[in-house]
Amino acid sequence: MSNHLKFFIDGAWVDPVVPAVLDVIDPSTEEAYTQISVGSKADVDKAVAAAKTAFATFSLWPVAERLALLKKVLEVYNERFEDIAQAVSQEMGAPLSFAREAQAWAGRAHMESTIAALETYEFSEKRGSTTVVKEPIGVCALITPWNWPLNQIVCKVAPAIAAGCTVVLKPSEIAPISGVVFSEVMEAAGVPKGVYNMVQGNGPDVGQVMAGHPDVDMVSFTGSTRAGIIVAKTAADTVKRVAQELGGKSANIILPDADFETAVRKGVQGCFGNSGQSCDAPTRMLVPADRHDEALGYAKSEAETFVVGDPRSEETVLGPVVSQLQFDKIQRLIEAGIKEGATLVAGGLGRPENLNRGYYVRPTVFGNVTNDMTIAREEIFGPVLSILPYKDEEEAVTIANDTVYGLAAYVQSQDIAHARKVAARMRAGSVYLNYPEWDTFAPFGGYKQSGNGREYADWGIHDFLEIKGIVGYGD
Repeated sequence: MSNHLKFFIDGAWVDPVVPAVLDVIDPSTEEAYTQISVGSKADVDKAVAAAKTAFATFSLWPVAERLALLKKVLEVYNERFEDIAQAVSQEMGAPLSFAREAQAWAGRAHMESTIAALETYEFSEKRGSTTVVKEPIGVCALITPWNWPLNQIVCKVAPAIAAGCTVVLKPSEIAPISGVVFSEVMEAAGVPKGVYNMVQGNGPDVGQVMAGHPDVDMVSFTGSTRAGIIVAKTAADTVKRVAQELGGKSANIILPDADFETAVRKGVQGCFGNSGQSCDAPTRMLVPADRHDEALGYAKSEAETFVVGDPRSEETVLGPVVSQLQFDKIQRLIEAGIKEGATLVAGGLGRPENLNRGYYVRPTVFGNVTNDMTIAREEIFGPVLSILPYKDEEEAVTIANDTVYGLAAYVQSQDIAHARKVAARMRAGSVYLNYPEWDTFAPFGGYKQSGNGREYADWGIHDFLEIKGIVGYGD
């Protein structure tokens, strides 16, 4: 716990310039279990100055040396793997098995894919007498969310360092302890002074200051669309690059030729995973109208298999959602679904039986949802599935694309050629056919109000690079 109240700046653990603390809440108990310090402009200034100084030399490191550094980070990450999982479990309320097999695993997997991508990445190419080079963009402000903390931290830190950039990270103040452990990993791996810096704090006092800082060259932000708009507006005054991975309301089209029961059940699982707290979750399930009632039966049966409870219990499948704020928002949206006439198939308002404290939400399924209902338009970010009937494939595609978001889409069919044709019409950054395994080499990012830029592997590295043309370079 010695570093919970400190920031990591210029290679050392330091106290905030202005002392201020924030309780960290265990969502399974609603009680504080530790505190963090929260930063201010003065802390951001120190971290950015350290990153700017370090950039002058780190940006010139050969690729082989950056590779060796990332491999050492991965080695130490694996040594601290259980500590990372325990931190995520307590700060998010994630069941320990999920914290290990999904949350902590994601950080490791992205580090591995970034290393693999860097090993073959081409930083220059010849075009006639011109040489085109890709150079690190500079000092990068990285702002990460609470729902997949290690996934997003590593998806930003690893490619930034692979590109030769220096960084200042602001983890979510709601789930901050995994960020502390990750910073300890970076320290133990021997990351040079100023290359990696971490300042805790909230959005207005730290995140926005980072976004508007004149010595920050790029902001990479993951979070809500509302907050992303604020970050982009703040960054605009200094004309810096902004990469954003924002909200989603992803459609899951189950075509008539799908293995119907399997498709519905897996769709429920996909929606409810991580207690529904994933921006790319398949939250709108589209089913043929003549099989709508059949879909409701399968969905109800599947939802009732999800054991909600103490994340420390081996029997628990879903833990709580992360905060009182999230719990209240989800309850408001469930109530809206009921009031607007959707059919409540499973779950509903309040906590599950036998749970009278903790931010636990009942796994909820709505049927007879129309795409103008609040639960079909707003990102709920909880274990709540909306099932919408469609009369034909054309209507399914229209409904799927009728959203301000475009992060992900899902298509289920036993005819892969058919699924590919429908995927081609989806206005989303990722389309998943027949529930594939997680691919950390695929590009990840959104269309429309789901953001811009792409993460994962070489796609992530590319986002942290500037393009320079040296004309007349010669042979």
